[in-house]
Amino acid sequence: MCFSATASFSAGAALLIIGTVTVRRARRRAELPFALIPVLFGIQQLIEGAIWLTFPDKAPLLNTVLTVVYSVFSHVLWPVYVPIAVLLLEPIPWRRRVLLAIAFVGAAVGLYLLYFIVNLPIVSKVQGAHIAYVSPHFYAAAVMLLYVLSTCVSMLFSSHSRVRLFGLAAFVAFVGAYVFYAVWLISVWCFFAAVLSVIVLLHFPRRPPTSQRRSPAV
Repeated sequence: MCFSATASFSAGAALLIIGTVTVRRARRRAELPFALIPVLFGIQQLIEGAIWLTFPDKAPLLNTVLTVVYSVFSHVLWPVYVPIAVLLLEPIPWRRRVLLAIAFVGAAVGLYLLYFIVNLPIVSKVQGAHIAYVSPHFYAAAVMLLYVLSTCVSMLFSSHSRVRLFGLAAFVAFVGAYVFYAVWLISVWCFFAAVLSVIVLLHFPRRPPTSQRRSPAV
């Protein structure tokens, strides 16, 4: 697989289109946060495409700003956002309680990582054919486990099969990225998860044409 500005921009543009369709299919306000996931991943991929263009040392200040913005997506947004989006979809009480607990964990993880983004800014650099995000923080293994709990495992507690499918696919992608691309885990896994977010579209069935939705005249 080729990771590059072209790959990131292409994925970002495709996800914005798919995300727009997904949002249009949402029928309730509570469905919008989950429907917006492809759009958010699309924005994140466009940001990484722009980061690619700042190498090597073409725009150091822009690189720093974009790296921070990208890191807020990857480190802060997803562990906070995903369990809340899944919770809003969930009608079954016991599953809602579990998801609420995971949402608190995700919020704690996001705030913890935000603290380090502010105090120990993440540095991006090209290593091999990938972008490595150097992100020093304490208790890395524990934080990673809680991060995966929030972003992937939370979806496995959903009563909706397509939500569980996305969670399983994201978890497998995380494991694969960790095993084969550990140095570039953040970039590679976010790319895989972004592509897999097209599964979100499958959760929202296509609405019938307006003429078919109208009640027949009596």
